[in-house]
Amino acid sequence: MAKREHLSQLEQGVKRWNQWRTENPTIAPDLRDANLREKDLCGINLRGAKLAFTQLSDAQLRRANLSAAILDGTYLIQTDLRDTDISRAHLHGAYLDGANLSNANLGGAILRGAHFTAAKLIGANLQGANLEEACLVYTNLERANLTDCSTYGISVWNVNLKGAIQTNLRITPDNEPTVQVDDIEVAQFIYLLLKSEKVRSIIDTIGQRGVLILGRFGERKYVLDAIRDKLREIGFLPMMFEFERPTQRDFTETIKILAGLSRFIIADITNPKSSPLELQAIMPDYMIPFVPIIQANEQPFSMFSDLKNKYGDWVLDVLSYNSVDEVVANLKDEIVKPALAKSDELAIKKARALVVRPITQHR
Repeated sequence: MAKREHLSQLEQGVKRWNQWRTENPTIAPDLRDANLREKDLCGINLRGAKLAFTQLSDAQLRRANLSAAILDGTYLIQTDLRDTDISRAHLHGAYLDGANLSNANLGGAILRGAHFTAAKLIGANLQGANLEEACLVYTNLERANLTDCSTYGISVWNVNLKGAIQTNLRITPDNEPTVQVDDIEVAQFIYLLLKSEKVRSIIDTIGQRGVLILGRFGERKYVLDAIRDKLREIGFLPMMFEFERPTQRDFTETIKILAGLSRFIIADITNPKSSPLELQAIMPDYMIPFVPIIQANEQPFSMFSDLKNKYGDWVLDVLSYNSVDEVVANLKDEIVKPALAKSDELAIKKARALVVRPITQHR
């Protein structure tokens, strides 16, 4: 708990607080668990202060000094921390979602397990910071300096890294030999590649339980959602892919990668748009059970008959349905069981030994 006398000093305003800090340089202020939400603390000197689990959300801390402060588990959601010195501070498990840390100095800070969802770190200095197990989702790291950061276990999704410096990022924990890369987005992937047994386990799991769901996301999305939810309920790992965007190289490559990781594929071919081209790209290259479904009273696109004739060994008959409830109720018996049986049949066929025939001697 925060010390009452320290809170009393803070209540007198930033100017008086900073004067008190100057007069008492050996005191480490204890403001743990204090509620400082929405406080205007711009320019405050909190160097070395104890602020663990303090509520500082929506506060104004621009140009503040938080160097070497203890902010473990502290709430800094939507807090203005622009131009703030947070170097060597401890923010283990701190919540900085939506915070503005533009041009802040976080050099050498302990940010292990910190949450930075939608935070702004434009031009921030994170050199030598510990970002292990931190969550960076929709985080803006434009022009940030990430040199020498530790990134083991980091979660990075949809970040802005334009102009960011990403050199010597450590992707291994302290108890393992150092491995460094120069791209924070691939750091977690490279580590998995190094741990080959983990990669094999992941691929085996996906290969046994992964199901790719294809179809239109517009007015048909509710059907795909229902199939996904039911597959998840019975123990599969559904992966959904839409056909709403124009076909391009990256689009086709992505769908082929997902197909190669799947145990079987379910495609709703009701009123398709670009799906004929995508299915034509998948079927010839992958001996994977393919289960086409279609709304009753609809007809498959004209090309589908040719695809079925050519690749019928792994393309099941088209299954028609009257309603999404009918699909869900019969998913296990009408889709999953036939697909798994076909998968086992194909596995035997793939494992069959190659027959080598010698030339017969004729006299």
